[in-house]
Amino acid sequence: MNIQNTKYQIRLPLLLAVATAAGIFIGANVIGGSQNETVNSRKSAFKFREILNYIDKNYVDEVDQNELVEDAIVSMLKDLDPHTVYIPAEEQELSHSQLQGNFEGIGIEYNIFRDTIYVVSPLSGGPSEAVGLLTGDKIIKVDEELVAGIGIRNRGVLDRLRGPKGSKVTVTILRKNAEELLDFEITRDKIPQFSVDADYMINEDVGYIKVNRFTATTYDEFKLALDRLLDQGMQKLVLDLTGNPGGYMDRAIRMADEFLAGEPMIVFTKGKEFRYNQEHRAGERGDFENQPLIVLIDEGSASASEIVSGAIQDNDRGLIVGRRSFGKGLVQMPIELSDGSELRLTISRYYTPSGRSIQKSYGDNLEDYYGDIYGRYESGEMYNADSIAVVDSLKFMTSKGRVVYGGGGIVPDFYVPLDTVGNSSYLNKLFTSNSIREYALKYSEEHKDELTSMGFDAYFHTFDVTSAMLEDLVQIAKTNKIAFHTKQFRHSKELIKIYVKAQIARGIWNNNGFYPIWNQTNEIYLQALGLFAEAEEIQSM
Repeated sequence: MNIQNTKYQIRLPLLLAVATAAGIFIGANVIGGSQNETVNSRKSAFKFREILNYIDKNYVDEVDQNELVEDAIVSMLKDLDPHTVYIPAEEQELSHSQLQGNFEGIGIEYNIFRDTIYVVSPLSGGPSEAVGLLTGDKIIKVDEELVAGIGIRNRGVLDRLRGPKGSKVTVTILRKNAEELLDFEITRDKIPQFSVDADYMINEDVGYIKVNRFTATTYDEFKLALDRLLDQGMQKLVLDLTGNPGGYMDRAIRMADEFLAGEPMIVFTKGKEFRYNQEHRAGERGDFENQPLIVLIDEGSASASEIVSGAIQDNDRGLIVGRRSFGKGLVQMPIELSDGSELRLTISRYYTPSGRSIQKSYGDNLEDYYGDIYGRYESGEMYNADSIAVVDSLKFMTSKGRVVYGGGGIVPDFYVPLDTVGNSSYLNKLFTSNSIREYALKYSEEHKDELTSMGFDAYFHTFDVTSAMLEDLVQIAKTNKIAFHTKQFRHSKELIKIYVKAQIARGIWNNNGFYPIWNQTNEIYLQALGLFAEAEEIQSM
């Protein structure tokens, strides 16, 4: 498993990175309205066309009508909620592939180091693995076009390497110890993008599953992971939804149903039109309905991940641990437009089983809405539970009488402050320059045989990042123009060692090697492991 400029880009990330469209399967053909509304719409549309025609025929300079229309659409949507978005035709395919959970391309995980594309890993079973691309290969050309040393960015890589299944692309590789450049003709294929990052046993009875978003394949991936852990003897589960921006509502509903016995409410929606009022209840028999459950959330958990955590909390099914979630309680419907672009229109609000709307307030300033995280730092909420602002008028009760609050996200049952111990500017620069990952990629490539033969368990318990390894990392950072800072390095040294060890493990054992080590720095995860008694108490109330 793997983790990985137009004027409309301010809108597109709302779908890809913050709270994607819940209820995405509602069809566009149900759009309607009263006779008066239709007449008013026609008058407004006629006025717009009238002005556009005057500009086209009489304006002193040449103008691009399509660009004027695109600008007008974006301007119009700014007066609505932050999650009603317009996706231009040229951006729609990328947006859909994020939610559908698959791409068509050559099948590599890559990164850009010092203006060069490095193959981090050919994806298992993909076309790049089949032709023999290796971890550490440098991509110099794509179809004879130079891509090294030209300032290429991620979008440029995607535009060149992705393409329809069956199409061919020639990739020119510089490989260590090879005397000349190597050309590989690769036939593109469908490449799955996993939304379950990792699943592993923490100890003999506690399992862990991390879900990074809710795509078309998420429930199936989750169910496979759950079954694997149950086969290994799992009795308790940590479900990690931290940083999960959401996605498809129905996948979230199916996941919640896996934990809920009987037919309790999972979520319900209300809109201006009656047809958008829906109730979603549990009903399918799940494989983990009675065992202890802890769900991890934080300020990056939004939309579908809030549906799951809200259903678990309101039905007193498990313990919610972490920090207050993002606060996205609006449902979007995708409407495909005639030119291939798409409007994702908010058509309802969703409510947790107790009746809470967890949508945080929004105004005209999009930056303020998505910059709410900075307000949480300033108020002290990221460091102290007493600083969480709750509104007494938005007080609700869970099924067993516990008090919960609406407005502005899911407040966890057990709060974990942000841990800043060991952080430093130098550590941040090691990350932003990709120096840690670059060093780890190099190390795992050079020591692959010995690490593989060691096995992950031995690596986890005995491998130590040495001083010599840290010196090599510092040198790589210097080549990436990161000046060494002695005091900050010493302050962050233990964190740096853990991060390096985790990234090396990813190069050998993928994410199931990465997360058990990485999570040793995750305070929410570490605190949760000691809270299963509280989780059982809630369930048995």
